[in-house]
Amino acid sequence: MEYKLNNVATPWLSSYGEVKPNLNYSEKTMSGAVLERAAMEGDFPALTFMGKATSYTRLAEQTDLVARSFHALGVRAGQRVLVCLPNVPQAVFCLYGLNRIGAIPTMVHPLSAVSELAFYMNEGNCSLAVTLDQFYAKFQEVRKQRPIERVLVCHASDELAFPLSLGQRLMTERKFPKVTGEKDLEWKAFLKLGESVTGGYVADKDYRTEAVVLFSGGTTGTTKGIMLSDLNFNALAWQTANMANQEVHHSKMLAAMPVFHGFGLGVCIHTLMFIGGTSILVPRFNVKSYAKLIRRTKPNFIAGVPTLFEAITRNRYLDGADLGCLRGVFSGGDSLTIELKKKFDAFLAAHKATIRVREGYGTTECVTACCLTPYNKEKEGSIGIPFPDTYFKICKPGTQETLPYGEEGEICLTGPSMMLGYIGHEEENAQTLQTHPDGHVWLHTGDLGRMDDEGFVYFSQRMKRMIVTSGYNVYPSQLENIIEGHPAVQRSCVIGVRDPLKMQRVKAFVVLKENCQADEAMRDSIMKHCKAHIAKYALPTEIEFRDSLPTTLVGKVAYTVLEKESQAE
Repeated sequence: MEYKLNNVATPWLSSYGEVKPNLNYSEKTMSGAVLERAAMEGDFPALTFMGKATSYTRLAEQTDLVARSFHALGVRAGQRVLVCLPNVPQAVFCLYGLNRIGAIPTMVHPLSAVSELAFYMNEGNCSLAVTLDQFYAKFQEVRKQRPIERVLVCHASDELAFPLSLGQRLMTERKFPKVTGEKDLEWKAFLKLGESVTGGYVADKDYRTEAVVLFSGGTTGTTKGIMLSDLNFNALAWQTANMANQEVHHSKMLAAMPVFHGFGLGVCIHTLMFIGGTSILVPRFNVKSYAKLIRRTKPNFIAGVPTLFEAITRNRYLDGADLGCLRGVFSGGDSLTIELKKKFDAFLAAHKATIRVREGYGTTECVTACCLTPYNKEKEGSIGIPFPDTYFKICKPGTQETLPYGEEGEICLTGPSMMLGYIGHEEENAQTLQTHPDGHVWLHTGDLGRMDDEGFVYFSQRMKRMIVTSGYNVYPSQLENIIEGHPAVQRSCVIGVRDPLKMQRVKAFVVLKENCQADEAMRDSIMKHCKAHIAKYALPTEIEFRDSLPTTLVGKVAYTVLEKESQAE
C-alpha cells in the first residue's frame, strides 16, 4: 500500500538524497511478513543471545509452536496477553506467536512494581501473563490485587548454550521461587501443549488493526495503553531501513534497548526481522559486557539513548577497539545535547568509525522514531527531517493553526506509523488525534519545537510534565500520588535534576504532616513505600524535606521554582 499526502507542505524533500520520499508498505501482519522473510533466510541467524544463535528457520518454528501453544490454552484473536520480559528470545517468540493467532502482546517493563503490573493488566484487560522466573513472585503479589488466570514462566537457561545454561540453572535460577500457581506453567510445559494443535489457529487478521500494546503517558502524563497496528510496525521497519541508507539486509544490530520500549521493539528487533538481519539481544546493559559484545560481534548498527552513548565514551574497555564495522549509530528516547554529540562523534572517529551519530525524534504514539538526521546533512541542534511518508507541521499550541517556519509551537505529525489510539481514553484520543482542515488526522505530540524552511525540525521542550531518566519516561504526578499515599506525607513534588550519566534523575520534595519527624528513619520509611509501588528506574534518588512548597497563584505546587533552584545548585 502507498501512503502519500499531496496537500501538505514538504520542505524537507530536497534533503532526502538517495532516500525515496515515498515507499510501498506491506499489507501483511507482523508475523506474516517475518515468516515470509524466514522462508528466504533459512539458516541465517535472526537472533543471538549470550552467544547462542537462533536461525530464521528456528524463529519460524518457534513462532508457530508458540502460536499453537497459546491457541491450546484458549487464547483467541483480539485477546491481550501481558508480556513482561527483558530482551530474551522468548519475548520475540511471544511477539510473533501471539500475532499469528490474532492475539495482542501487551509489552511491559519487568522491573515494574507490583501495583504497576496490576494497573497494566487492568488497563489491557489481561488475564494471562508471560514473565521470567526471577519476576514470578511479583505476579503472586499481583494476584492479591486482581485475578490472573495463568502465568507462563520462562527461564533464560532454556535459550542458552551449554555449559552457560547449566551455570545459569545452578548458580542463578535455583534461587528463584518455584512455579506454584494451580494453572501456571513453565515455558517447556507450555510449548508441549502446542504439539497437538494441527490447524485452525492462524488468524485471518487485518494488518490495519491492533497488533501490539505499548505504554506511555500521552499528552497528560498519565500512563495509558497505546494500540499499535501491524501496519504501524511494518511501516516503521521499512522507513527505518530506507532512512539508514546503508545495507541492512544481513547486517547485525545490538539490541540493548528493551522490548517493552518502542525503540527496542520497533527498531532493534522488528526492523531487523522484517529486513533479514540479526538482532544481538542484550538482556541487561553493563558497561564491561557491552564493550566485550561490541568487540566480539562487530555490530553494524547501534541504537540507543544518550545515556548509553555517554557510558560508551567513558568505557575504558573499548580502548583501542576498531569500530570500523559500524554503518549507523542512532540516538533517540531523549534529547542528545550538542556537547555529547560532538564528544561521541570524536569517540567514533578515534575508534576508526567512518560514520557520525544521527539523532532522531519519536513518540510511542507512532511506535518510536519518525524523524532522523539525514545521512548526508546535519544541522546543529536539529533532530533531522521526517521519515518517508511522515508529515510534520508546527501548530499554535491548543489549535490546529499552522505556524510559519521558524516559529515555536506544538509538533504535529501524521503517517503510516501513527497509533490507532489509547485503550479506553476517548477524551484524550480526541485531544491527541485531531482531524485538521486539510482532511487528515494529525497526532498532537504535546512537544514544542520549530521547523526551518528546509524542513529540519528542532525540539524545544515538552508541554507535558515528564522526566526522562536513562531513556525511560517518568511522570511526576503519578509519583507524587504514590508518595502522598504514605501516612506521614502532607504534600510532595517530584522533579528531574541533572545527572552526568542518566541525563536526569528523580528528586522528591516532601512536606510532612504535623508532629511527624523529618529524619533518616522517616526518609527510609518513605523510600520503602516508594519501592513497593514504583518501578526501580523511576525511584527517587533523593528525598528532601521542606516545611512548605512554593505555590502558584491558584495554589498548585510551583514545580518550576524547584527546578530552577536545583539548576542553580
